Amino acid sequence: MADFSRILAGPYATMLMADLGAEVVKVEGPRGDDTRTWQPPVREDVSTYYLGVNRNKRSVALDLTDESDAAAARELARRADVLVENFKPGGLARFGLDFETVAATNPAVVYASISGFGSGPGGRSLPGYDLIVQAISGLMSLTGDPDGDPYRAGVAVFDVMAGLHATIGVLSALNHRHATGRGQHVEVNLLSSALSGLVNQTSAFVAGDVVPFRMGNSHPSLFPYEPLPCSDGDLIVTAGNDGQFRKLCDVLGLPGLADDPRFLHNEDRTANRGELRPLLVERLATRTKMEWFREIIAAGVPCGPINTIDQGVAFAEEVGLDPVVTAGDGDAGVPSIRNPIRFSDTAAEYRLPPPTLDEHGEEVRRWLTEGGETP
Repeated sequence: MADFSRILAGPYATMLMADLGAEVVKVEGPRGDDTRTWQPPVREDVSTYYLGVNRNKRSVALDLTDESDAAAARELARRADVLVENFKPGGLARFGLDFETVAATNPAVVYASISGFGSGPGGRSLPGYDLIVQAISGLMSLTGDPDGDPYRAGVAVFDVMAGLHATIGVLSALNHRHATGRGQHVEVNLLSSALSGLVNQTSAFVAGDVVPFRMGNSHPSLFPYEPLPCSDGDLIVTAGNDGQFRKLCDVLGLPGLADDPRFLHNEDRTANRGELRPLLVERLATRTKMEWFREIIAAGVPCGPINTIDQGVAFAEEVGLDPVVTAGDGDAGVPSIRNPIRFSDTAAEYRLPPPTLDEHGEEVRRWLTEGGETP
């Protein structure tokens, strides 16, 4: 797999596929992937942002404005089963690395392009940064207090979604090639991923002609489905159906609420949340969030404390998910978050730590010149 992508969406996609067995050659410019400089935080002077999405890859630095390096890049593309790139649409054409040119010498290639706003005339020239798409898509209009300012999500959520969509597209195209022998061009853009990923909120508009708005931590269609204060902090409580609400009322010692006509069904509870919320809060305030967490979970009602990242990782460890793995061996190994996909027979592997810039340059160039097995 030839990885001509950088920053997040593309590198995340190629890392996931590398974990599952793909041999990935990461092509970087002479100054390297931008995220190498996105710091702090760092681990041994290397950006943890870069480390988080680049394990299991080999790095070669190629200056595409240099003809010998561009020729090496074209040879890599000619040999690749899959090529992933996130240049502006059309940006690789001047180097002979666009889909049409690559497919002319490598007709079986699965060529995946990730952009901000697609390859059409209206979107091809627009820069595709996650924060911009969070703004343009409408996500920020949904995030924050009702009377406060719009907020971005705490992670580049649409870069991650686009990376996942690109991975799905590549794997589907590989399956098609297995059946037909033909490669194809797979295109993903952040705005389409965003509109798809906003699911019920975009559906509210396109199917119901309703424009959603900021509700803080409240849900437009469910209650309770939000943080509720206990004696020492907030607990997320999510009673997603009438049965769960009845169980919640029982464990809180408020069984009569489940039969109250104001709260009998979800649509009733949602319409009358202003009356129901104080009754729940009054009872929850008598104990700590962890005391209620244990009891409410035991009753079969989903709930959870609001954790910091370190507490979230610790919780995953407690429930047996083994979230932290080491990419690479010995002193060179780098702690990393486990690939979330689990198989019964073909486990993900963490063979290589994220590479230093051009760490495998000599090896890759020799392979491109001499042929033989993938480096």
